[in-house]
Amino acid sequence: MNILIVTTEWARFEGDNAGIHVLNQVNRLRQAGLTVDVFPFRGRKNPFAYWQARQNFKKIDISKYDVIHAHHGQAGLIALAQNQRPVVVTFHGSDLQGIRNQLGGLTALGRVLRLSSQWVACRANEIILVADHLAKHIHNRPYHLIPAGVDLNLFHPISMEKARARLGFATNARLILFVGDPERTEKRFWLAKKAVEFLREKFFAQIVIANGVFPEKMPLYMNACNVLLVTSSTEGSPNAIKEALACNLPIVSTDVGDIRQRLDTIEGCVICANDKPETIAKAIAQVFINNKHIDGRNAVQNLDEDILVQKVIAVYQKAIL
Repeated sequence: MNILIVTTEWARFEGDNAGIHVLNQVNRLRQAGLTVDVFPFRGRKNPFAYWQARQNFKKIDISKYDVIHAHHGQAGLIALAQNQRPVVVTFHGSDLQGIRNQLGGLTALGRVLRLSSQWVACRANEIILVADHLAKHIHNRPYHLIPAGVDLNLFHPISMEKARARLGFATNARLILFVGDPERTEKRFWLAKKAVEFLREKFFAQIVIANGVFPEKMPLYMNACNVLLVTSSTEGSPNAIKEALACNLPIVSTDVGDIRQRLDTIEGCVICANDKPETIAKAIAQVFINNKHIDGRNAVQNLDEDILVQKVIAVYQKAIL
């Protein structure tokens, strides 16, 4: 099969982590024997950028592809600019849920993004969701549940001492890992900082921000820290959770996305009862006091990228029929 991937998330320079989940899937598809081309563009919340992407997309010889696969609802707007080939759309969360402000409310642009993604969902030939809770946004359309996978060969436990030595971190510090861009309002980095302020009444702890980290270095961050902290107001199926589980790193998180489903049965992880910074601080303190790794790796064995890519290929085959 010949596949064209349309995506707004794609690395633009060395060390750029944008769209690493898309890149990983593209690599696995190619390893499985498919021919895959990528049409990346940046919308930048700019209607003209989408118009320009649409014009450039129309110059492509679509007839040589069997399926057009858009990652994220906004990319589906471009993929549906043609009607020669079936369109598969993977929705990752923020597209269907919308962009949120610091208090968790929908922004005006977030509302537009959600509505346009729902429009795309009504017109796509096949829909992939990364988590079941997103289904409420697609008006009862059938879908395939395929979360982003984890490279279990890359993400695995190593000693904290070795990881900290490689990164130059202090050996005796309590480190809290925050993965993602602190400027993204839905990540609520301000809440993470407030929680750590409460925590410092009993513990000296530091936040380690992993943003724009080379993919091959991310396992070092996971193994160097004492806990992964997620304070988001919304999520789809965050990869950082699965990667932390693969490294047996304890997790403290707000109750968003499919995180409860991932963590409910894993001793040593905490889903916070509310979003108050003092509640989050208590949860982190509990992890510090326990001071042990979790048994998370077994819980993500079914999320191996080599397994999930076969499910994606099956969706392509269905779309062609």
